[in-house]
Amino acid sequence: MMRIAARLWICLLALAPVPVLGESLVTSLSSSRVLINSNYTGTSIAVFGAIERDAQTISRATPYNVVITVRGPRQYIVVREKERLGPLWLNREQQKFPGAPSYLAVLTSEPVREITSEQLRMRQKIGLQAIIHAADFTNDRSGADRPFRDALFRLKSREGLYREDERGVAFLTPNIFRASIPLPATAPPGDYDVEVTLLADTVILARTLTHFEMVKTGFEQQVGVAARDWSWLYGAMTALLALFFGWTASMIFRRD
Repeated sequence: MMRIAARLWICLLALAPVPVLGESLVTSLSSSRVLINSNYTGTSIAVFGAIERDAQTISRATPYNVVITVRGPRQYIVVREKERLGPLWLNREQQKFPGAPSYLAVLTSEPVREITSEQLRMRQKIGLQAIIHAADFTNDRSGADRPFRDALFRLKSREGLYREDERGVAFLTPNIFRASIPLPATAPPGDYDVEVTLLADTVILARTLTHFEMVKTGFEQQVGVAARDWSWLYGAMTALLALFFGWTASMIFRRD
């Protein structure tokens, strides 16, 4: 019985699939923290990456491509449609985006449509349009939600918070690449996720996920901490300051 069991175990090991390591990604950021002060006007973070190949990995007939997706802290957004009624503008319909990224950037080595198929883009959420029009980006209303998705994209793009750069990733060598993540002054503080996707022949080979954070420093940070931890005192001081400056203005500009 022991010999039979041993032979069965050997047969199972022989039939088990051999794992193929293939390509892997090694990525790094130039900084893991961005400090925001009163003089902050925007900055950028560099992403460096290297493609490691196993000794048994087959050579690719086409060069590698990389897609870098950066998502900022999520926020609750409501997009409203306005209609003009005479001299007035009235709100008609609205669409809620409970967990929309406050910042969204996609950097690629080649245009997304040239390095992926439409099915892959929508399934894996590759590219700005695929993310915005994904089923879980907001509530699906059988097409009625699409104008609101497009409106959110326009508004965020106007602020520099939603952007796509089809040449944002540069290969320094066939296996080493670099990209620069632009962070405008309007980018909110919080945690940012950086997802790097490696592709070849419209197939995803590897993915990595890293993070950085934007934090306020100096007087702005102290005010934010006070507003969060001592909300009642912060509100009372704000009201007193408003009354004081109102009284001061009335005394200065009053007419006797």
